[in-house]
Parts: sequence; structure tokens; C-alpha cells
Amino acid sequence: MSRASSVLRSLLRREGTLVIPGCFNAMSARVLQKAGFESVYMTGYGTSLSLLGMPDAGYATMSEMHLNARYIANSVPGVPVIADADNGYGNAIQMTRTIAEYIQTGVAGVHIEDQVIPKRCGHVAGKFIVSLEEMVGKVKAAHYVREQLDKDFVLIARSDARGTSGGSLEEAIDRVNAYLEAGADIAFVEGPTSVEEVRQICTQVKGPVLYNQTGVSPKFNQQELSDLGVAVAILPNALTRVAVTSMYDLAVQLKQDPIHEKEFMKSIKGHPVGDMHEFAGFTDVRALEDKFLPKAELEAKYDGASHGWKADDKTKVLCPTFPC
Repeated sequence: MSRASSVLRSLLRREGTLVIPGCFNAMSARVLQKAGFESVYMTGYGTSLSLLGMPDAGYATMSEMHLNARYIANSVPGVPVIADADNGYGNAIQMTRTIAEYIQTGVAGVHIEDQVIPKRCGHVAGKFIVSLEEMVGKVKAAHYVREQLDKDFVLIARSDARGTSGGSLEEAIDRVNAYLEAGADIAFVEGPTSVEEVRQICTQVKGPVLYNQTGVSPKFNQQELSDLGVAVAILPNALTRVAVTSMYDLAVQLKQDPIHEKEFMKSIKGHPVGDMHEFAGFTDVRALEDKFLPKAELEAKYDGASHGWKADDKTKVLCPTFPC
């Protein structure tokens, strides 16, 4: 199997915009893979909220972000993952470890930003940015490490200058151009607020552009993104929002009466991911058992089983209250 980073670079060489939705954990990454997406994005906001129950305000540590990235990358082999690496969790020296360990997780690339520590969501007010010289040094450090460990690893450099007090779009564009010169592959200007600003970014940035289609920024369809010249567009928290709202709605119903679970189970019958056991991979487990376990053990495990989910090459017996 090719390196995830090499697969991502091949996707980036295609015509048009590569649209990559966000996932917040391994399960949501599997949902995106099931839906047919060829690449996924690990959202920092979704990671902080799902893992810690806390906002994207610098609470998630490097180790927690690396751990989530590893789980996600391992859950979707063959599907390259771009991960949020925040501000590198330190200066240029700490950046070297951040990039080295992200490469070891199996993700295909990361984006790093020029916010100070503690950072926060790019579409929330109250941000500060480091000096241009400091961020250039951090990009150079990230580039140095990836050249040693995986030359195809994709490095995306982001500027939050547009959304800071006294900041401007022009400053953000100047910054990302400097980051491209320092070794970044893709430029990421956070927080444009109009179509005109997005067009200005795509015109004046001297390299491929990543667009974050969320928050205060305008929304585009696939063709509009391609016409603008966007190389990559991420949709970071669509799945995070639907997970939170859908879980809340069902939780309210269950609080009223637990029998609502029965109606919910009926409503998802036949859904592409309605069979949780199938989606989770129990069919793959059965295939591995047939391949590696002794026949006598398999017979003892499955022959005459009175209930439960079972799948093999010939038959599929579902639990009586499918989908269970």
C-alpha cells in the first residue's frame, strides 16, 4: 500500500477542488469513508469537543491530538487524513516533535497556524498571532522534519491575521506567501468574509490554496470552488454538528420515555449504516476467524448459536430486534 501522503499528493494533482469533510473521531472517519470520500480531515474543534467536552480554545494537548489522529488514520486505511496541528504546541523547536509524531500516526499531512499559545478556533474573536519571523522559523522546522522522515508529507501553513485586532487580509496573504517560501506546500488564509476576499486570496497567493468553508466564510458548491481556483476545501464540523444535534434530539425523546428507542431502531432499518455490527466491521472479523482460527473452535463458537449477529459466506443471521 502506498504511503498516505503519496496518495494525498496524487489526489491533489487532479483537476478541480479536492473537497474534504471533517471527522472528529475514528467512527466519524469510517462514516465518511462509507459515504465515498477519498480523503478526510481531522478537525481540532471536533477533537476537543468530542474527546474533552471542551471548546477549541487551546485545551487539547499535542498528545491528545496525536492520539486521535492515530485512531482516525488506522480506522480508514487507504484514505489519507489531513490533521489539525494547531500552532505546533510551542516554538520552532517543539514543532519538530509535533511534525515527527504526526508523521508516525499515519496521517498524510497537517496544517499549522501562526496563533500564539493558547490558540482558539479561527472563527472566534480574541486571537493573537506570533511575529512573521517566528512563524517562518516554525514552518522551516516543520519542513526540515518532513524532509527527513517523509518527503511526501503535506505541509499546510495557515495565517489567522485576517481575524485579529488590527489585522488585514493583505497581511494574511503576505504571511502565507512567506510560509510557502519557507517550505509549506499549501497556503491557508483563515476567515475571509466575502466572495471578493476569497477571490483575492486565490489570485494573490503564490501557491495552492486551502479554503475553510465554515463559520464567517461564504459557502460554495463544487464548481464555484474550482472556478475560484481553490485547491482544497475543508468542511470541518458538519459531522460534529449533526452528531451533537441528532444525539440531543434522541436523548430528549429517551428522557420522556425509553420506548422511543424502539421507534428509532425502526426508522433506521435499511439505512446504509443502520446495521451497527456490519458498519463496525464484524463481517471482517468473521472472515479473519475463518482464515486463522481452528475449525473446531469456530464450530464451538457458532454452531447452534441461538441468537445474536452472525455472518459468513453463506448466511447472515441478525439479532431478533434488527437493527440491534
